[in-house]
Amino acid sequence: MLSILINAYACSPEMGSEPGMAWNWCVNLAQHCELHIITEGEFRDKIETVLPTLPQGKNMHFYYNPVSEKIRKMCWNQGDWRFYKYYKEWQWKTYVIAKEIIQQHHIDIVHQLNMIGFREPGYLWKIENRPFVWGPIDAKESFPTPFLKGINLKTKLFILLKNAITKYQLRYAKRVHLAAKRAQSVISASSNSQQAIKKYFHIDSPLINETGCYIQKHPIINKSEKKSFDILWVGKLDFRKQLNLALCSIAKAKNIHFKLHIVGSGNKSSYQILAKKLGIENQCVWHGSISHQQVQEFMQKSDLLFFTSIAEGTPHVILEAIGNNLPILCFDTCGQGDCVNENIGIKIPLSNPQQSIQKFASILNNLERNRKLLQCMSEKCQQRQIELSWENKALQMVKLYNNITNRRQSNF
Repeated sequence: MLSILINAYACSPEMGSEPGMAWNWCVNLAQHCELHIITEGEFRDKIETVLPTLPQGKNMHFYYNPVSEKIRKMCWNQGDWRFYKYYKEWQWKTYVIAKEIIQQHHIDIVHQLNMIGFREPGYLWKIENRPFVWGPIDAKESFPTPFLKGINLKTKLFILLKNAITKYQLRYAKRVHLAAKRAQSVISASSNSQQAIKKYFHIDSPLINETGCYIQKHPIINKSEKKSFDILWVGKLDFRKQLNLALCSIAKAKNIHFKLHIVGSGNKSSYQILAKKLGIENQCVWHGSISHQQVQEFMQKSDLLFFTSIAEGTPHVILEAIGNNLPILCFDTCGQGDCVNENIGIKIPLSNPQQSIQKFASILNNLERNRKLLQCMSEKCQQRQIELSWENKALQMVKLYNNITNRRQSNF
C-alpha cells in the first residue's frame, strides 16, 4: 500500500466546496493508500468525530496547522486578497511539518491537493527525493469578457484587472513555474485549465475534475404526461451565474408551458424587475435559499437543470443533478463542460449573450416538445454517476500514483 503525504488546507466532513472536496478525496483514497494529511485546524472537531466511524479511518493520519480566526474570516470572504499573504505563510509552515513527517514515516509521494487555485502551489515541491503531485488545479486563463455587459463599472474593472493578473501569473509567477517543473504530474480540474497548463507550462496534464459524484438509487420518474415543463435554476444570484441569460432565454422561447424555478441566495430584486420587463414574471417561481434536501427533491421532480454559469470550477450542483437523474442544459465550459456529455444533457459553446439566448431558447423549446429524449437522458444519468463517482476518481488518482512510483523504481 502506497503512503501519500497530502497537503489539504481546507478539509472537513459534511461540507461542500473546498473542505468537502478534500475530505471526499481523502476518504476515498484511504481505501487504497495510507494517508498523512496536513490541514488547517478549523474543522478538527468534525474530523475527529467522524474518523473513528470509518473502516478506512486507520489509514488517515491528520496533522493540524491552525490559523487565527481573523485569517479564517479572510479565507471565507472570497475575493479578500489579503488572505494570500497568510496562506503563503501557512504553506511554508506546512512544508516544515511535512519534512518532519517524512523523517518519521515512509512516504512514497507528496501531493499538493487543495486549495485548487494555481496561484499558491505551496512548498512541497521543494522536498527532495519524493515525487511531487499537484492538483487538480483550476488554471483558467480568463473570465469571458463578452458576458460583462450590464454589470456595474466597479465589478467590470475588477474582472478585467483579475484577467490581466491571472495571465501575468500564469506566464511569469516564479514559484508556480518551479512547482509545475518539479511535479511528476500536474492534474487539471477542467479542460479550460488543461489548455492553459499546456499553453503556459508546456505540460500535458491529465484531466480529473476536482469533485466527484455520489452514486444514488432514485427511481426515474416518467414526466412525459406533465403539462408544465419545470426548469430548475440553482445558484448564487451574482453575475457569474448569469441568471439574466436564463430569464431572457425563457422570454425568447415564448412557451407557455415553461415554469422556471429559481433557487439561491442573493439580491433578487433586479432579476425580478427584469422578469417583469420581459413579461415572464408569472412563469418564474422564486424559492430563495432552501435546504439541501429540498434542492434534491426539486431535482427529482423537475424536467431540466438550466445552468447558465460561465465561471466555475466543477460545480457540485451539476453532479447533484446527475445523481438525481436530471438532464442538464449548460455552456460547454469549466467543469460542467467536462461532466455533461451528449447522453445526459446539451451544451452550447461560449459566444456572447445574444447568441446564447437564441440558442438556449431554441433548445428549451425542442426539449419541451421531445419529452422522450429527456426521459432517455434521465435513464443514462445512472451510468454517468458511476463514471464520475468519487470511487472512480480515487482509482484514477491511485493509478497515477502507481505509474509515478513504477517509473521512479525503474530509474534506479
